[in-house]
Amino acid sequence: MSIAAELGVAADIVLYLKTPPDAATLRSIIAKLEDPVTDLVRRDSLWKKLGLVDADAVTEAQVVGLLVQHKQLLQRPVLVTEHRAIIGRPKDRVRALLS
Repeated sequence: MSIAAELGVAADIVLYLKTPPDAATLRSIIAKLEDPVTDLVRRDSLWKKLGLVDADAVTEAQVVGLLVQHKQLLQRPVLVTEHRAIIGRPKDRVRALLS
């Protein structure tokens, strides 16, 4: 993460496809998340291929279930600190969180 390096902030980068978060980790992130929980789910070609609709990702339980089953749907980057979590889009949000 170049912004973290630029700011001199130590960061652990988790490659979500190699080590996807489990349900407990997702709930921990959601508990700190400043964004709506539904924003953790990407609405991309896989979303469409699976025939999902917005009503499938409204609650925390739905989002956790979807992301455990389909790790590719995790929006990224997700930045998590001790007390806060955000989706790092746009990039200015990353700088604001780490500054």
